[in-house]
Amino acid sequence: MEPLESLTKRSKGATRLTKNSKIFKTIIAAIQEKKGENIVSLDLRKITEAVSDFFIVCEASSQPQVRAIADNIEQRVKENCGENVFHKEGFQNLQWVLMDYVNVVVHIFLPENRKFYAIEEMWSDAASQEHNN
Repeated sequence: MEPLESLTKRSKGATRLTKNSKIFKTIIAAIQEKKGENIVSLDLRKITEAVSDFFIVCEASSQPQVRAIADNIEQRVKENCGENVFHKEGFQNLQWVLMDYVNVVVHIFLPENRKFYAIEEMWSDAASQEHNN
């Protein structure tokens, strides 16, 4: 798999996010609304190599659910925060959709792809928190 261009071709914004940031809360709620599972946030703020402040990782049981979660995130963030997604990819295969909001990057996986790519293991230095209902 090719490196994700959006994570290598931009600099991090000056404004740091927190778990209380509106966009962070909106993304978590949007995932929960569409029944996303195993929702985990990774706090990357103390990792100097990190390209964003947070990763939010979740999984969906089917490709239509991956799209529904992604579409709901995009809609809710636009409505509640007035922000458009900076970059998104993975909509062709709907096995791993990445949504880049600069300081927070969302990963929506099918379960087998989440296991294979092991984002949480790659960023195991980050503090993680579960956000399941």
